[in-house]
Amino acid sequence: MGLTQITVGYVALLDAAVLIAAEEQGFAAAEGLELNLVRETSWANIRDRVAIGHFDAAHMLAPMPLSANLGLTPLDVAMIAPMALGLGGNAVTVSSAVWAEMREHGATGGVDARAAGIALAGVIAERKRNDAPRLKFGVVHPESGHNYELRYWLAASGIVPDRDVEIIIVPPSYQPDALAAGRIDGYCVGEPYNSVGVARGVGRIITTKSSIWRSSPEKVLGTRVEWANRYPERLGALIRAVTRAARWCGDPANHGALARQLSSANRLGVAEPLLMRALTGELLLGDGDVLNVTDFFVPFNHAANFPWQSHALWFYAQMVRWGQARHSAGNVEKARQAYRPDLYRAALKGMGVAVPAANAKIEGALTEPTAVGASGGRLTLGPDGFFDGTQFDPDNVEAYIAAQKSMHHI
Repeated sequence: MGLTQITVGYVALLDAAVLIAAEEQGFAAAEGLELNLVRETSWANIRDRVAIGHFDAAHMLAPMPLSANLGLTPLDVAMIAPMALGLGGNAVTVSSAVWAEMREHGATGGVDARAAGIALAGVIAERKRNDAPRLKFGVVHPESGHNYELRYWLAASGIVPDRDVEIIIVPPSYQPDALAAGRIDGYCVGEPYNSVGVARGVGRIITTKSSIWRSSPEKVLGTRVEWANRYPERLGALIRAVTRAARWCGDPANHGALARQLSSANRLGVAEPLLMRALTGELLLGDGDVLNVTDFFVPFNHAANFPWQSHALWFYAQMVRWGQARHSAGNVEKARQAYRPDLYRAALKGMGVAVPAANAKIEGALTEPTAVGASGGRLTLGPDGFFDGTQFDPDNVEAYIAAQKSMHHI
């Protein structure tokens, strides 16, 4: 029997690795699929091409299926995330000039979110006193984990987004260029584009997503509800193929081979050593400083591929917080249903992969690796704390939104 072709879009980022490995390592073929991977430049293109049916599924920003279902997108097409593609992988990079100012305000290096936030707040306060222009940060899309984690970190550090700093949209691969040209002062992006900025000598990594919120969601496999309903077998096969690929990508023994595959011109087109930094967590921060960041990018362990509905609801709370969506019980339900752990469980039944028994958890509650109830094997979740010590209870979204709104008058 021939293979069934499915077309999947992706953006040239490290966390597309699981899709690329699914094709390159034969995991898709083993499930009866021929993966036709198509590279795109921007997340808006990914979203629109899934919506109009050019792509059957895609590497997608974790909040994107929510934004489609909440009516924030140009095309009214319902979408879902039946699996996640990994945890973490982002960082915040600033220009050498801003880093020099941060050092004057006590920054000493490393990627501690609290220390970096305090130093940056000092820089911004001094700029206000001197009537200097506001700092400009680039993020990849308005409805992105990058936008929300950057805003969350700034606000919790006493910096009010949109008032104290400007946040603009720049596609991932263009961010180092924009920083070099002085059009932005910093950016929040997935790897390898933080490492690219450092390698070019234009920026310094000051914190990471894993420091702002440990074990936090980043990209998902996104598809139209209509496609998932019409082709459940294809979707199940794709979930299994990508899960096997994720397990392969997570094995340190395969990092060299993976970096080689990703570095080719038709994949990410980025030098192998830069990709190895992010895969191993041995980040070069700038000025020759190397730091081993634990759990910087997690493609498989700690249930990294499980679409937690609590992740979806945290993103929803941020959408409401920053004025993108209206809060209502109906919208909470739309956000929750954008993530489909039931489809993930069904696809992996009998595969021997540990799958959480719950659909949601209190985010930020785990201070150390913790064993949880699971089917298919033993499962330990990693620490998932927010740097400011808050917790998010998905059963009490309203209280969380109210508490966050009260921070705005800082």
